[in-house]
Amino acid sequence: MAGKSISFVLPAYNEEENIGDSVGRVLEVADGLDLDDYEVIVVNDGSSDKTGAIIDRLHEENNRVRPIHHPTNLGYADALRTGFTSARCNLVFYTDSDLQFDVREVKNLLPASEDYDIVVGFRIYRYDPLSRLFLAWCYNLLARTIFRLRVRDIDCAFKLFRREVFDVIEIRSKKFFVDTEILAKARYYGFRMTEIGVRHYPRSRGQSTVRPSHVISTLRELAKIWLEIYFGVGRKKTKT
Repeated sequence: MAGKSISFVLPAYNEEENIGDSVGRVLEVADGLDLDDYEVIVVNDGSSDKTGAIIDRLHEENNRVRPIHHPTNLGYADALRTGFTSARCNLVFYTDSDLQFDVREVKNLLPASEDYDIVVGFRIYRYDPLSRLFLAWCYNLLARTIFRLRVRDIDCAFKLFRREVFDVIEIRSKKFFVDTEILAKARYYGFRMTEIGVRHYPRSRGQSTVRPSHVISTLRELAKIWLEIYFGVGRKKTKT
């Protein structure tokens, strides 16, 4: 792939304790990569804390930081949709703003982007509560079976895409089903995917916004997208 450039997308909701360090680490890593260009898109999803003010200040200090503000909290999927559709570079990388991944490992994904449209990180060891680990295992098994995905860690927030993926795939999810939706549609449209292991760390600051109550809404979205992909219900785009 000639002329590598990366749009780093960071969704953020009430991450005032983490967002400064998170953006700083991305900038440091990006400066050390052999890139023709890059940008750091931080989507403030209606935070009620100082997240928005912090990323505005970071933009003033470095114009590679692009703050985008949702006036109200729209949810994780909308934050990613905004970031992906706003990306200007030929590669799009995303991770969360909670510092549970080492963004330096993006360099391990870059070589695979020569041959694949999507490079999916999988957590070699996952630092989450036991209850969440069990729910994630059950969900991944269900999603892999229903959508015939050969991906072991579907919702890992460490992925690298070719920008044109989002010219074809329209994100319609509202919450945490978004990773599954993207990968399921990518398989349907014939995009090439591979996996690379990444390290995962415990959250040391702030609080996760994922709740057990999200399970039911996620399952509803799973059924909705399954109907869209395999029966054309609400389908709007096809690969050309």
